[in-house]
Amino acid sequence: MKRRIGKPFGSIQSAAATGGMLFAALLLLVGCGEKSTANPAPPAPPKVTVSRPVRQNVTYFLEATGNTQSAKTAQLVARVEGVLEEVFFRDGEIVEQGQLLFRIQQGPYEARLRQAEGNVQAQKARLEHARTELARYASLYRQKAASQTVVDNWRYQRDAAKAALTAAEAQRDLARLDLSYTEVSAPFTGRIDRRLVDPGNLVGPATGGGNAAAGAGNGAPAPGSGPSTVLARITQIDPLYVYFNISETDIASLTGVSGLIEGRANAGKHPVFIGLANEKSYPHEGFLDFAAAEVDSQTGTLLMRAVFPNADGKMLPGQYARVKVPVGKEKSALLVPKVALSFDQLGAYVLVVNNANQVERRNVKTGPARDTQYIIEGGLAENDRVIVNGQMRAQPGSRVAPEMEASAEKAADKAPGGAS
Repeated sequence: MKRRIGKPFGSIQSAAATGGMLFAALLLLVGCGEKSTANPAPPAPPKVTVSRPVRQNVTYFLEATGNTQSAKTAQLVARVEGVLEEVFFRDGEIVEQGQLLFRIQQGPYEARLRQAEGNVQAQKARLEHARTELARYASLYRQKAASQTVVDNWRYQRDAAKAALTAAEAQRDLARLDLSYTEVSAPFTGRIDRRLVDPGNLVGPATGGGNAAAGAGNGAPAPGSGPSTVLARITQIDPLYVYFNISETDIASLTGVSGLIEGRANAGKHPVFIGLANEKSYPHEGFLDFAAAEVDSQTGTLLMRAVFPNADGKMLPGQYARVKVPVGKEKSALLVPKVALSFDQLGAYVLVVNNANQVERRNVKTGPARDTQYIIEGGLAENDRVIVNGQMRAQPGSRVAPEMEASAEKAADKAPGGAS
C-alpha cells in the first residue's frame, strides 16, 4: 500500500501563506493607528466671562465698624427713705422728660416741712422782737435812761435771731427738697427699662440716718451715706451715638474735612452713613460730632463719634454698625467687580483678554471698595476686557474664548453720572 504525502505538505504551505497575510494586515492596522494619533486635533480654547470697567462719578469713603450707644443713660434712685407707694409707667415704654415715674410715701416729709416752716416763723418773730427792743433801748441810752450793757445785749439777741432764722430757712428748704425727692420723674425723654423694685418695698439710702447738713434727723441721705436703692434705668435713644475707630493712616483723609480732629470750634456737621447687621446698604445718615484728643498707642486708632436721629426707635444701643465716612470730593473713576481682583506678593492684579484673545496679567492700583466693586486708580483702561469668571482656566499667554457678561455690558451702557 502506498502513502501519499504531497497533499499535506501543500496544506501547510497554504496555511503559512494565510498567516503571513493576516500578520501583514495587522501591521497595516497598527501602522494606520500610529499614523492617526501622531497629529491630534488641538483642543478648543477655554471659555471665560469678561466685563469692561465701568466709569462713574464716585465719592471716596472711609469704612469702619462701630457700635451704637445711647446719648444719655441714668439710674433712677430713691434719694429719701420710705415705702414705695406707686409706679406710673409700664416696663419698657417711652417716657417724656418730667413725667412722674415713682412715688415714695410723702406723709413724714410733709410733716417735717410743716415743722420747718413753723420754726422759720418762730425765728422771724424772735428777730422782730430783738430789733424792736434794740431800737427802744438804743433810744433810752441816748437819753441816758439805759446802760450800754443792755443795748449790747439786745444787739446780740438781734444778730443771734438773724442767724437762727437763716438756719431755720435752710432747714425748711431741705425739708422741701426731701419732699420733692419722694416723687421720681424722668430726667429726659427716653426709654425706661423694667422696674427693679415693686410697690410696698422700703427704699432709700443704704445707711439711712438723718440729714447731716440740717441736723434735724429727717431721714434724708447725708453726703457719702452710701448707695441708694436703684428703682429703674432710663436710656435716651433719640438721638443715638455710634462710636468707631479709624486707623492713624486714615486720619490725614479726615484732617481739614470736618474740623473735629483739629479741635476747631466751628467744626461743621460732616455726614456719616451706617448700616446695621441686618441691612445691606447704609440707609441711616448722621454727622460727626466728636474726635478723641489722642491716638491710642496700643491699637494705633483714633476714636470717633457720630450722632444719628432715631425717632422711630428702630435702632437700639449696643448694636453692631457698619460705618462709611465720605472723604474728599466727587471724581470720575473706573470700577471693576471684586471677583475680578486677585492679590499676590506683587500686589493687586486682574487678568485681561487682548485683541488676539490671549490672557494678560495687569497689575492695578486699587482704591476703596464700593459695595461689590473696587475703584481702580491705575493700570486699566475703559476698553479693557477683564476676566470676571473662569480665572482658573485662564493662564497668562494662553488663548481663551471670551464671552461678554450681559449684565456688565448693560451696566456700562447705563452707568449713572451722579455720585455713588
